[in-house]
Amino acid sequence: MAERADVVIVGAGVNGASLAFHLTALGVRNVLVIEQRYIAAGATGKSGALVRMHYTNPHETALALASLRQFQAWPDLVGTPSPLVRTGFVQLVPRSYADDLRSTVAMLRDVGVDTVLLTADELRELEPAIALDDDPAIAYEPESGYADPYATAWGFLTRAQERGARLWEGVTVLGVRHHGDRVLGVETTRGPVDAPIVVLAPGAWANRLLQPLGIDLGLEPHRVQVVLFRWPGTFHQRLTYIDAGLNLWFRPEGTNLTLSGVEVAVRNADPDTYQETGDAEFVNPTRQTLARRFPALAAAPLRGSWAGIIMMSPDGHPIIDQLPGYQGLFAILGDSGTSFKTAPAIGRCLAEWIVEGQPRTVDLTPFSARRLLEGRPWRDPTNYGRVRPTISR
Repeated sequence: MAERADVVIVGAGVNGASLAFHLTALGVRNVLVIEQRYIAAGATGKSGALVRMHYTNPHETALALASLRQFQAWPDLVGTPSPLVRTGFVQLVPRSYADDLRSTVAMLRDVGVDTVLLTADELRELEPAIALDDDPAIAYEPESGYADPYATAWGFLTRAQERGARLWEGVTVLGVRHHGDRVLGVETTRGPVDAPIVVLAPGAWANRLLQPLGIDLGLEPHRVQVVLFRWPGTFHQRLTYIDAGLNLWFRPEGTNLTLSGVEVAVRNADPDTYQETGDAEFVNPTRQTLARRFPALAAAPLRGSWAGIIMMSPDGHPIIDQLPGYQGLFAILGDSGTSFKTAPAIGRCLAEWIVEGQPRTVDLTPFSARRLLEGRPWRDPTNYGRVRPTISR
């Protein structure tokens, strides 16, 4: 006989874990999370896990801000030490985009984000080792930083299981079962599961579940890379950064490392066979670019590198929706490498939608799948001249 669940969640990354936590918090006990490998095995575990509010639209900002509040309240909310490391966050943009940055900061402040514009001298007071010869425009968020991605997913899932949720690891979902437009459950390598609600959060494996349902959202898996450099001598990095001029992000890791990534990616990578270790030819260009901001890192020793797979949407923004054409089929898809920091609120909003009939914490209308199905991609007024974001942003 088939297993039964009230809600099946496909994927035990941070989004699936957050949803399981919030569903059980709202009283749903028979929640089943199915993961083909292990917790945070996909993009979550490979993420740089930046926690910042700086988006160029109010919708993702609202998700990030609601998520920050959860990170800040984590010990009381989840019952484990908070995975958040508060460093402060800096957004750097070329001087030619200074007016756009000023407008974005005004928008962020209007929706409640603690952020200000800084001068170069003010940033040097916070980060003495930084080089600002190109005179970038600067925004600063004192409450932001980064988090431990595995501890975040593990904390959410552990608490969910304490409330009755189940986790199947090493089990692959083969397809969504349905009768007409009504979801019936899923078929897995462990057998069928009956459930009136199925939520897809499978990361780079989404298309193989969507295609049999006749759903094409134009999603593409991308392989992206991250590198770690050891601090030389007395160098110390204090803050977390996204640098739109250098197409680079970087943050401290522990007490003597910088974690960094350059915004380049390999399209249409295979999530089952991709190389998880970083490429040797990626190291020196990343170090050289990083040294333009921190000259002391020009000779920094490499301490490690890795690669991960993200699922890019055509417009670089996530789909968070009840998918058209199927009752009971919800999804967080195509997050384009940016949903770690918003996952706490995404899980809360989807749980509210499933249990109460609509999301209350943040309006999810802009994240509708219909914008892509109907050829209406979401474009922000500015992206500061950047290429698409990476896994860690």
